[in-house]
Amino acid sequence: MNHLVWFRNDLRVEDNTSLTKACMGEKVIALYCFDPYYFETSPFGFKKTEKYRAKFLIETVSQLKESLNQLNIDLLVFYKKPENIIPELIQKHNITKVFLQKEWTAEEINTLERVKHKCDPTVIFEESYDQFLFHPDDIPFKSYKEIPEVFTNFRKGCEKITQVRKLLPIPKAKPLENRILNNTKIPSLTDLGLDTFEIDVRTAFPFLGGEQQGQKRIDHYFWETKKLGFYKKTRNGLLGADYSSKFSPWLANGSLSARIIYWQVKAFEETIQKNQDTYWLIFELIWRDYFKYISLKHGNSIFKIRGILEKEYDWKNSENAKTQWIYGTTKEPFVNANMLELAKTGWMSNRGRQNVASFWSKELCQDWRIGAAYFESLLIDYDVHSNWCNWMYNSGVGNDPRDRKFNIKRQAEMYDPDGKFQSTWLQNTLF
Repeated sequence: MNHLVWFRNDLRVEDNTSLTKACMGEKVIALYCFDPYYFETSPFGFKKTEKYRAKFLIETVSQLKESLNQLNIDLLVFYKKPENIIPELIQKHNITKVFLQKEWTAEEINTLERVKHKCDPTVIFEESYDQFLFHPDDIPFKSYKEIPEVFTNFRKGCEKITQVRKLLPIPKAKPLENRILNNTKIPSLTDLGLDTFEIDVRTAFPFLGGEQQGQKRIDHYFWETKKLGFYKKTRNGLLGADYSSKFSPWLANGSLSARIIYWQVKAFEETIQKNQDTYWLIFELIWRDYFKYISLKHGNSIFKIRGILEKEYDWKNSENAKTQWIYGTTKEPFVNANMLELAKTGWMSNRGRQNVASFWSKELCQDWRIGAAYFESLLIDYDVHSNWCNWMYNSGVGNDPRDRKFNIKRQAEMYDPDGKFQSTWLQNTLF
C-alpha cells in the first residue's frame, strides 16, 4: 500500500497522527502545497498571508523536509493549488490512501472537496483531529451542539473528566529503497510575491520557524530559565522575548502540538515546581481549544458580521479610520504603539490585541471583520479559530457574556506605567 501524507497545519514529525498512520504503509510520500490562494488579496483588501508569517512558514517547511529526510520520506513542495497536484501524485505513485489533519473551516473544506472531485473515488482520504489538547472523542459533551457558550463551563467540564492523550513518537525510518526522486524546491518570499525584510531589533518575537526551533523555545522557557514558574505574573507584558511563552506561532502551523507543551508542563511540575503559573499555561491551551470547538460548533458564523450571537450593530467602514488605526495615528498612543509593533514585526502581545480590537470595534465602531482580516494578514501566529473567535469576543458578537469595552488609557497606565513600550514604538518609527 502506498500512502500520501498531505501536510497542512500539522508541520511536525513528533505526535503527528496522520504521519504515524501513513507510515504503516509500504511506501510513504509527503506533500506540502504553498497554495497561491493564501497569498492573494482578500475581499477586505489585505494579502491573506503577509511576509512575516510567510517567512516563518518557509522556515517551518524547510525544517519539516529535513526531519522527514531522516525518516527516508521525501517532502514534495509545490507553489500550486492542491487540486492541481494531488490527483497527479496519486496516479503517478499508485496512492491508495491520503492522510491529513481534519479541518472544518470553509476555505479548507472547499479545497479538500476540489481535490476529491479530481481523484478516483476509490482513493481513501483519512482525516484526523490532531490540533486539540482535548480530543473531540474524549470531551464530556455528546455532540458539538452541546459545547457550552461560556468558556468556564467548557473548561470545568473538560478538566473534570477528560484526559490529555499521550504523545505519539516519531515514526521509524522507512526503507531507503522506497524513496522517490524529489527535485521540488521550497519557494522564497520573492517567489510568493512578498517583500524580503530585516527583523526589527525591537521585536518581542525574534524566533525562527520549525519543529526543532519550537522545542528549543520550550527548552529555554521551561528548563533553562524556568520562566514557566512565573508565567501568570508576566504574561501581560509588552516588551522582550520572555514575558510570555511565545508558543503560539508554532502551535498555529502545527510544528508543536498542544499535547507536546502540556506534557512538558507536567514534567516541569513534577521536577521543578507546580503553582498557579504552571497551571495558567495549561489554562491558555484550554482557551485555544475552546475557540476551536466554538468554530466547530458554529461553522461559518464566526466569519459573519453579526457573529455567533446574530447581533445587529451599526458597523461603519471608514477608510480614514482604517488608515489611522493601521498606521498608528489614532488619538490613543497605546493603540498606536501596538499597531506599529504589529506592522513592523508581525507580532503583538495578548494585552495589545485586546486593546486595539476593542478600540477598533467599540470606540470607532468599525466593521470588526476588517480588523480580523488585517490580523490574519500580519500575525505570525495567525490561527483561524483563535483569531476570528477572539475578534468576535472583543467586538460584542461572540462569547463574552459581559460584552466588555476596554478603557484604553487605564490599560496603558496599568500595563505600561512608565511608558517604555509606547516610547519604544512611537519614537523614531517610520512606516
